[in-house]
Amino acid sequence: MIKITSDSTCDLSTEILEKLNISLMPLHVLVNDQDFRDGVDITPKDIFKYVGEQGKSCKTAAVNTFEYESFFKELSGNYKAVIHISLGSDFSSSYQNAKIASENFDNVFVIDSKNLSTGSGHVVYEAALMASEGQTPEMICSKLEEMIPKVDASFIIDKMDYLRKGGRCSGVEALGATLLKIKPSIEVVDGKMVVGKKYRGNFDRCIENYVKEHLENNDNIDYSRVFITHSHCTPETIEKVKNVIRMYVDFDEVIETTAGCTISAHCGPNTLGILYKRKN
Repeated sequence: MIKITSDSTCDLSTEILEKLNISLMPLHVLVNDQDFRDGVDITPKDIFKYVGEQGKSCKTAAVNTFEYESFFKELSGNYKAVIHISLGSDFSSSYQNAKIASENFDNVFVIDSKNLSTGSGHVVYEAALMASEGQTPEMICSKLEEMIPKVDASFIIDKMDYLRKGGRCSGVEALGATLLKIKPSIEVVDGKMVVGKKYRGNFDRCIENYVKEHLENNDNIDYSRVFITHSHCTPETIEKVKNVIRMYVDFDEVIETTAGCTISAHCGPNTLGILYKRKN
């Protein structure tokens, strides 16, 4: 039997993790001088309280090599192989640390997802499905490497306060965006995070335009699955997004997941993305 693992940034729901027997390694979340484990002893709601209400700084930190080595040691003896899908190497040193740790084991394979959130989640999900079908570790890894460039990952952000506090934009940019009601989209391109189109207006209207522009008249979409991943958007907003998606693409699965601490710490509440695979 093959074990699929990832880090907490893949943002898959507890139901998916349990159903597909996926284990996660939590990243570290640093709030001032306190060190928490993502999803274990800190949640996005905690981050919004610390940063939004108490004005504390909040950063994420990679899993170190020793932690990965302990993690792999516990699993490698119980499975034919362990395939670990990591947060993109341009976003964190987690991949590099996991790769170094894996060199101590003959049956541990580490994959660079070159993505984040459910962009990585797509890769983890596919790996688990292939493992359940009994495919070999080598075959799974090869198919994942082919799939990784085809994942389309992006988010739209309501407010730029958290990007400013994390040093990813200036105070002037954040103030200007607030005054002009600008909602920037963040896209993953070639394994790196870049600023995409900037939408203007209220959040729900911007989201509708964002979904429409990604899906309308797009014949390069793999219809198997789309993730709607968000940091505590309202049920009404999520339902609106689902309706807009249905207008343009009939996905086999539309899966809603809540963004974990990594996306929440960098982007704040009211962040939402649609993440799907391309055919090419």
